[in-house]
Amino acid sequence: MTTLTTTTTPKRTFKDRLLSLVQRDAKPYVHPYKAGILLGLVLFGAFFITGNGLGASGGINRILVVVEDAIYPAHIDRTAYLASMAGGETNPLDSWVVFVTIGLVIGGFTSGLINGRLNITTNRGPNVPVKVRWVMAFIGGAFMGYGARLARGCTSGQALSGGAVLSVGSWAFMFAVFGGAYALAYFVRKLWN
Repeated sequence: MTTLTTTTTPKRTFKDRLLSLVQRDAKPYVHPYKAGILLGLVLFGAFFITGNGLGASGGINRILVVVEDAIYPAHIDRTAYLASMAGGETNPLDSWVVFVTIGLVIGGFTSGLINGRLNITTNRGPNVPVKVRWVMAFIGGAFMGYGARLARGCTSGQALSGGAVLSVGSWAFMFAVFGGAYALAYFVRKLWN
C-alpha cells in the first residue's frame, strides 16, 4: 500500500519577498555601446513626447524652489529668476523637466532593483577614506550645481540635447569639458588610488 505525503511550503511574508528583491546577485553592467543606443532612444522619446531634450538640474531647481516658496515666498516674488518659476500663483512644478527628473529617480530605482544593485555604497579608490571621498564629491557637486545654475542648464542638457541637434556650441562645450577633465585628472588621481 502506498501512502501519499504532502509537503507544504511555508508562506512567504511581505518582508521575505521584499528582501528577495533587494538581496539578489548583481547583474553585470550593460555594454557601453548598447547603453549609448538606449540613451539615444530615450533622448528621442523625450524630444518626441515633451518637445524638449533631457536635463537634470532644472527639475531639481524647481523642486527646491517649491520648498523655498513655502518658507520665504517674499524672496521668490522679489527675485526675477525665481519669480519666473514660482512668482505669484505660478506653480514651479508645472514644467516638463520636473517630470523628467521624477522619471530619472523612478527609473534609477527600478533599474537598481531589477539588476540587484539596490544598495548604499561609496565608490572610491582602495586607499581613499570614505570621508575624503564624500567631501570631494560634495565639493565637485557644489561646483557643478553652481555652474549649472549660472549657465541656466546642466551638462546633460547641453551635451545630450544640444549635441543631438548638432549644436556647434554644445559640441565645443563637450570637447572643453572632456579636455578639462583629462587635464585635471592628473592632479586628483590620488583620490582614486
